[in-house]
Amino acid sequence: MAEEADLLGQDSDGDSEEVVLTPAELIDRLEQAWMNEKFAPELLENKSEIVECVMEQLEHMEENLKRAKKGDLKVSIHQMEMERIRFVLSSYLRCRLMKIEKFFPHILEKEKTRREEEPSILSPEEFVFAKEFLANTETYLKDTALKHMPPNLQKVDLMRTVPKPDLDAYVFLRVKERQENILVEPESDEQRDYVIDLEEGSQHLIRYRTVAPLVASGAIQLI
Repeated sequence: MAEEADLLGQDSDGDSEEVVLTPAELIDRLEQAWMNEKFAPELLENKSEIVECVMEQLEHMEENLKRAKKGDLKVSIHQMEMERIRFVLSSYLRCRLMKIEKFFPHILEKEKTRREEEPSILSPEEFVFAKEFLANTETYLKDTALKHMPPNLQKVDLMRTVPKPDLDAYVFLRVKERQENILVEPESDEQRDYVIDLEEGSQHLIRYRTVAPLVASGAIQLI
């Protein structure tokens, strides 16, 4: 995997800028996104650009393997690496689909109310999937149960019946960039708010709600 990948990022002024990553850096970005998605209780911002670049890199690796000499030990090593990358990629996408199925009304409502300048948490394909899942769920409920009930009971509020992501769940994290004055909310009425500093390289167990913005910015890594 020798080619470099181009990703579009944002600078401090909100303008798009191109970020050039080596293949190793690209796979590291994918693994970070995978771990964060796996351990975060809510659906995170989609990383479709990383996914697309990784898929392109896999295609390049396959082409290179076709030109390699048969019986070369490097071929077996590259094949194992490709399988590992495919596993991480498929696990990442599968995890996101499971969250969409679990929290679909809340995810669609969040997407509906987000400001235009805010990044979407759904890729275009995921948005179509979520809308179809919502429509199929409503059709199933209507055909199997609701139409047999009295008229005043033939509507169901999915926003109320489908559970929300538990943002107060505790998560393990590793600090990538030092953070100061992180406000920690009390767990009971007897406690008070307090402030902590997160040192680079340190690990913590803390409520997700407290560090959710740091997960989004990449300052911490869920583990």
